[in-house]
Amino acid sequence: MPVLPRHALPSAPIGAAIGLFGGSFDPAHEGHVHVTQHALRRLQLDQIWWLVSPQNPLKRSGPAPLDTRLGQARSLMRHPRVQVTPIEAQLGTRYTADTLRALLRLYPRRRFVWIMGADNLAGFHRWDNWRVIMESLPIAVVARPGQQLAALSSVAARRYMHARLPQRAAPLLSKARAPAWCFLTGPMRDISSSGLRAKGVWQGADNQYPDGTGI
Repeated sequence: MPVLPRHALPSAPIGAAIGLFGGSFDPAHEGHVHVTQHALRRLQLDQIWWLVSPQNPLKRSGPAPLDTRLGQARSLMRHPRVQVTPIEAQLGTRYTADTLRALLRLYPRRRFVWIMGADNLAGFHRWDNWRVIMESLPIAVVARPGQQLAALSSVAARRYMHARLPQRAAPLLSKARAPAWCFLTGPMRDISSSGLRAKGVWQGADNQYPDGTGI
């Protein structure tokens, strides 16, 4: 792991409850913002860090350049308790399990919660070392339109059904000992990065929308 100056990494006080929301964000959109705000409120977190990944190992084609995605995400997600970070590129990690291992070592005495959409839980068993992730820190799964059945019947959900907490316990999730996870329902936004790319709404390589205006 590269040796990084402390000022180059996100800051968080001792004892802080921090949500980690990872993905390509190619592009970031209002659905990501909605999930973030929902998680801040329901989980009673002190901060959420967006982990904008250099590359998603499960996707064949590469995303837009990292600097482009970071700039667009920061222009969209403006909240005093949310930090948009390139921390995986800084740490030199490729897989989530390795990123979490590094963060837990770098930030002792903080309480991390992994945040993901229900669509990610449905395919979670295909992630590298997914059991290590599940047993490293609590996980909050946020409902996505049309994904609840697939998520709750997934390999990961069935394997760790004994560790599922009821929604009313969501504020306590950051204090729970892993494995522990909670499925959060509520208002949903039917929007996805892949859908925006398919419609031509995002041209990340040029940092432009189709009408030519910069992000």
